[in-house]
Amino acid sequence: MINISRLKKINDSLWEIPKDSRADMRVPARVYATEKMLADISSDKSLEQLMNVATLPGIVGYALAMPDIHEGYGFPVGGVAAFDVEKGIISPGGIGYDINCGVRLLLSKRTREQILPYIKDLGRTIFAEVPSGVGRGGRLRLTESKFDAVLSQGAEYMQQVGYASDEDLQAIESGGKLPDANPQRVSLRARTRGVDQLGTIGAGNHFVEVEYVSEIYDEPEAGRLGLRLGHVCMLIHTGSRGLGHQVATDYIREMNLAMPRYGIALPDRELACTPFRSPEGQAYWGAMSAAANFAWANRQVITWEVRKAWQQVTKDRGNSLTLLWDVAHNIAKIEEHTIGKRKKKVIVHRKGATRAFPDQPVIIPGSMGTGSCVLVGQEGSLQQSFGSSCHGAGRRMSRHRARAQIGVKELRKQLEASGIVVNAGSRRGLTEEAPFAYKDLEEVVNVIHAAGIAKKVARLKPLAVIKG
Repeated sequence: MINISRLKKINDSLWEIPKDSRADMRVPARVYATEKMLADISSDKSLEQLMNVATLPGIVGYALAMPDIHEGYGFPVGGVAAFDVEKGIISPGGIGYDINCGVRLLLSKRTREQILPYIKDLGRTIFAEVPSGVGRGGRLRLTESKFDAVLSQGAEYMQQVGYASDEDLQAIESGGKLPDANPQRVSLRARTRGVDQLGTIGAGNHFVEVEYVSEIYDEPEAGRLGLRLGHVCMLIHTGSRGLGHQVATDYIREMNLAMPRYGIALPDRELACTPFRSPEGQAYWGAMSAAANFAWANRQVITWEVRKAWQQVTKDRGNSLTLLWDVAHNIAKIEEHTIGKRKKKVIVHRKGATRAFPDQPVIIPGSMGTGSCVLVGQEGSLQQSFGSSCHGAGRRMSRHRARAQIGVKELRKQLEASGIVVNAGSRRGLTEEAPFAYKDLEEVVNVIHAAGIAKKVARLKPLAVIKG
């Protein structure tokens, strides 16, 4: 564990571990947090992991951590790092096992009061329409050629086969498609794990939530985004399922074997990486991009299922749930950023971090008992954080510890007493995601707002939770 007294205060929202703190660090490490939050953050190995990231070849600027930081595999969750495209590395641990885990927000024209009489039926119907749970398959059975089309084209392919509209594609980061996807770099094992999982949320912290806009902080921005006080919306949180997990597993193993050929020595083998321009780096890039496309296609099919459930229960017809925005928070993207005074092409790793370019929506889910926040990216994100923000509240307690703290009956009772309808397939999965296992969402978001990375626009509160 790192002693927080070693951190240098930059301002009330930002702290730095200087480059000279360790001989192998190539850049300083920075963490966005309040002084009060640092005690929680320093209770695990996440800051040590952030320092390890600062040792990687080709890293530029800073190794960064958002206020939702907690210990992860290799990189901390809530970590952001940018590497020179020509001289730097790519690391699966800097993206995560659930490639393109992300969130999307759908807006309705109905108010909370109009939906409350239907809320139990709506929760049950969504639970029936959207398959959830470990290994649970979906409604689609894809031929090899159609599966390749999903991996190559992502949400764009789902539009071709009737699951998405033109308007949907315009509201997805990167249009729901990374162009460098290479299905041939996805192993047979990964394909087997993903072939029947389109349209499924899986387990863990993934969910569909029925929420409503409970508070508006910025009226002009809320109006621009179409957020209206009291109106109901849907939040979808999931990623690339077993396919993405297997892609990460395959390439972490391959990169661990390849690193000696490139003279790369690491403080932690979980940081396994190779030069981005190496054959192994390019193979992983093609496979990661394919898995990211799969995740966008997955969220698109789930959107179709949620719209079907909504129409069945409310009898609304037509474009009754419009997509506000879909954003990834476990992904690498090639972007151009100003480093010093020069523009440089870099590969930005965001692991549990959300892209927050100026004027773009930033969707931050909290725990299932506390709701979510919508922010809008600011110019400060490009100046400070490679256009990145936090991605959620961030865990403050392990899943094992959370399960030990509360039983499923008591948790259900607490949630229902708060007016939240719960539909979950797994008793264990529900208690692992108890609200007290997460940091205070408001505190996390306030750091991002104060830092000038993204500004608060609206708060959402849950009415129904659908989990695996």
